[in-house]
This record gives sequence, structure tokens and C-alpha cells, in this order.
Amino acid sequence: MATVARQDFARSTPNRRLRPTETTWTIILFLLPTLVLLGVFVIWPIVSSFQLSLYDWDGLSPTREFIGLENWTRLRSDNIFWKAFRNNFTLVTLSLAIQMPLGVGLAVLLEQGEKLFIFKIFKTVYFFPMLMSSVAIGILFKYVYDPVFGIINPALEAAGLSSWTRSWLGDTDVALFSVIAVVCWQYTPFYMILYLAALRGIPTDLRDAAFIDGAGESRYYWSIALPQIQGTIRTAIVLSLIGSLKYFDLIWVMTEGGPSNASELMATYMYKKAFPSFDMGYGSTIASAMFIIVMLLSLVLMVLTRRFETEV
Repeated sequence: MATVARQDFARSTPNRRLRPTETTWTIILFLLPTLVLLGVFVIWPIVSSFQLSLYDWDGLSPTREFIGLENWTRLRSDNIFWKAFRNNFTLVTLSLAIQMPLGVGLAVLLEQGEKLFIFKIFKTVYFFPMLMSSVAIGILFKYVYDPVFGIINPALEAAGLSSWTRSWLGDTDVALFSVIAVVCWQYTPFYMILYLAALRGIPTDLRDAAFIDGAGESRYYWSIALPQIQGTIRTAIVLSLIGSLKYFDLIWVMTEGGPSNASELMATYMYKKAFPSFDMGYGSTIASAMFIIVMLLSLVLMVLTRRFETEV
């Protein structure tokens, strides 16, 4: 009797599918809060930055003077900006060359020894730099690099390498590379965890089949594991590129772009022009140029890496 009642109820209330228009409005309704937040906190600031780049404004006056593309013309011939861009490019290059291989190497090491308790301790220790504030790291390494009270110069002198000692953050030849070393030390653990998660996501059947066919550990990682995590590598490269092009905090704490703009980056130069110099219009121009550069380079890199990922 109950079965007959359920069948009658099912016939009287047929399944109703949403029409395409109803589905579209449902999706829009659920996405609306996110779209509003993106519009207010992401899209509108970008549009406002481009708008301010057309004005001469100190950031405080109630009136702004429209000057058209004069700020962009000024930017084109600004040697300090292009020096900052070259420094950013150096940071990008060295970050990719140092952080990516070290991240993969540490991830492989931790995956091989994941059953040992000591490697679990290593994983925690390796991740410590990511848990620290960039400001705290900058202050710490300012003391580490100090030519008098730091630990690097005394260690070099004790090793008989007195000719290598120098003012690491005050020498225009090495200031940028000294800061880049700290940046790589701080962010390598992030990529280590990223790659470790990707390696653990590889099916164990592939590993077992490789060892049955006679492949060793090195052959497995080179020929099977790395191709399997190409998507993660691609994501890591894009993240490193974007982060290096808009890097600010650690550089500002350690050198403020000095000495003589030797470690100047686009973000630090933008900050100096927009706030200490009260040249908000030109600072917005630099910020807008940064957005264009980051967007274009990221798109190009994604297209190139997508081709290699497809080939694998």
C-alpha cells in the first residue's frame, strides 16, 4: 500500500528541471557577493589608479589638475624607474633559478623520508621562514648583514677570507643580491610544500610500476614524477613571477631601495613617489605601469608553460 502511495505521489509531482534562464540567474545570485567584493577592492582601485595617472595631484589638495599623458611621458624617460624594472627582472630570474630547484629538491627529500620522524621535524624547521613576518625577517637580517656587529663578516675573517668582507647592504654592487638571498630563504619553503603535496598526489601504482620495470629513484623522479606535476610547477612559476614583480616589504625594511637606488624595485619607487614625495599622480602612473607589466608577463608565461604542459 505504501509503495502504491509513493508511486502516485511521484506521478503527481514530476521532477522539475530549471530552465536555462533560471540556472543563469541562480549562478549570478550566488556569485554576486564575490563580484561586488572584487569590484570594490580589486577592479575599482585599478581603474582609479589609471584615472589618477592622468592628473597632477599631491594626494591632499581638494583639486586635481588634469595633465593627460604627461606622467606617462615622464615615466618613459625616468631612468630610476627602468633601473627598478631591471632590478625586478633580476629578482624574478634569481627567484626562479634558486627557489624552484631548491623547492623540488627539498620536496623529494622529505617525500623519501616521510616515514622517519626526523624528517617530520625537518619539514617543520624548513617551513619556519614562511611563518615569520617579512618585517621581522628584514630587521633580523639587517643585523646579520651588519659589517660590524653582524655574523657574516666575522665568519669570513675567521675563515681567512677577509677580502670578501664588505658592507653587504651599503655596497651598490651586492646590496640587491644580499636582499634576494633573504627573499629566496623566506619563500623556498612555500614551494617545497607545494611540490610535496603534488608529489604525494601521484598514484602509487605509477611508482610501483616504475620500480618493477627496473627504474631507480632518480629515474622515477626525472621521468615520471616531474612530468606528473607539470601543472604545479607551472603554477609555482607564475606565482613567483607575480610576487617578484610586485615585491615590497622586505626590500623596504632592509634597504628602502638604496644605496643610490641599487636595490630599488618598482613597488618601492612607486611608494616613494606617491607618499613621501606627495606626487600621487606620478605614483599612480608607476602603479598602473606595474599592473600592465605584471599582467602581460603573466599571460605570456602562462601561454608558454601551457604548451609545454600539453606536450608532456
